[in-house]
Amino acid sequence: MRKISPLWILLGCIVLVLLWAVSSYNGLITAKGGVDNAWAQVETQYQRRIDLVPNLVSTVKGAAKFEQDTFTAVTQARSSWSQSKSIGDRGGEIQAASGFDSALSRLLVTVEAYPQLQATQAFRDLMTQLEGTENRVAVARKDYNDAVFAYNVRVQRFPGVLAAKLFGFASEKSFEAVEGADKAPVVDFTK
Repeated sequence: MRKISPLWILLGCIVLVLLWAVSSYNGLITAKGGVDNAWAQVETQYQRRIDLVPNLVSTVKGAAKFEQDTFTAVTQARSSWSQSKSIGDRGGEIQAASGFDSALSRLLVTVEAYPQLQATQAFRDLMTQLEGTENRVAVARKDYNDAVFAYNVRVQRFPGVLAAKLFGFASEKSFEAVEGADKAPVVDFTK
């Protein structure tokens, strides 16, 4: 019987570790690519919404007078989104999107008080588009959170955590509801 040299055993272990490192790295790259792709879909839906809402605001402005701060909030949120996107600040984009969500909900709740506005065809068309956009945003956010979850599990689970630390992969941030999102907005026209 032939005896296996300790050198061959050591070489075999090194090859196994290298195969594990390459496989882990490739898996992390794939998972990170999934997160980035899902984020790109979120950005696409936000861009669609940001392009659509000013048309809705213009239509609403033409048919009714609203509180100036609602329009200002929509404009500021749109500006914050564009600025964060241009510098690649994903956290800033998430924060701007939350501000946009808040301003948009105030706008939509205010609009409900104007039945003559709801009767115009242009407004109905824009509201239909906006509803579709909001549904797309919700789906894109869910897909993003699913991709982040899968990636974060891979980065935090053993032995992937070793490869993640070795190659510099960090956990990603999921979308979370903004403070007070669980409560319906209050509409008070007496002020």
